[in-house]
Amino acid sequence: MSASLATVGRNAFAVCFLLAPAFVPVMARAQAIETEHLFGFTIGSDVGNVGEREFEGSVTGRFAKRTGTYGAGSGTMSAEFVPLANLRTEFTAAFNAYDIAGVSGLADQHYGAVGGFSADIRYRLLDRASAPIGFAIGAEPHWSRTDDVSGEPVSEYGVDFVASADWEIVRDRVVAAVNLLYQPDTARSRTTGLWSQQSTAGVALGVMAQIHPGIFVGGEARYLRQYEGIGLNTLAGQGLFAGPTLYVKFSETAWMTLAWSAQIAGHAAATPGSLDLINFERRQARLLVDINF
Repeated sequence: MSASLATVGRNAFAVCFLLAPAFVPVMARAQAIETEHLFGFTIGSDVGNVGEREFEGSVTGRFAKRTGTYGAGSGTMSAEFVPLANLRTEFTAAFNAYDIAGVSGLADQHYGAVGGFSADIRYRLLDRASAPIGFAIGAEPHWSRTDDVSGEPVSEYGVDFVASADWEIVRDRVVAAVNLLYQPDTARSRTTGLWSQQSTAGVALGVMAQIHPGIFVGGEARYLRQYEGIGLNTLAGQGLFAGPTLYVKFSETAWMTLAWSAQIAGHAAATPGSLDLINFERRQARLLVDINF
């Protein structure tokens, strides 16, 4: 990471860290914190209780390149189940949509279609109830029918690996989380038949404060590096994202998370400019809703 990116990253997280506790005094009585769904782009270490079953839906939007009009959206529907203590499983179907016109290096795309399927397995090694921090590891193998950035038809295979740690800065009121990410992918173009490989590595940071029982506000920052090759072979670009997050628990069985993120620093290896708008977008947004039954 360059010195400038490191400085911006530290400053972004410092703002999140300092703002979150400022909301704490307005709370009368806090609820116990569960980090499983608390963040928008960051993942908490909590995995739920044995026997829990959930339906979760999400909508993620990615917007704006350096030229033209760019919009890419993904909607998912997931079934989650906790079969054993500390083990969470999730099965997901995705629907992707693209609105791309006049973007340099990308063909125009205007369509929506079934995007693919994935299975997420996450295991908690440390529980905050009995350890200073919570810690979990996860793997999400997936198959996709479209390229995330270009929207071109592909057969893509990959696994998203994550290591997640979280801790309560103020018990039942302020919580922080950090993720380490590694995402290798292999894809075959259904147009040309050519194979390609790429990988993403990064770190995500988040802080959330409970300002009212069941209502959290805070922020998240992510630093991502895109590589050619699944072994982090050649750096293609890097981007630093930051933005606010809101979590609302409507009842014991329903909740919502809303997050927005903007690329505030970055650089593409082959293109001049202060942001990487080749491998990433300028803005991202995510809405998650869940029903527990």
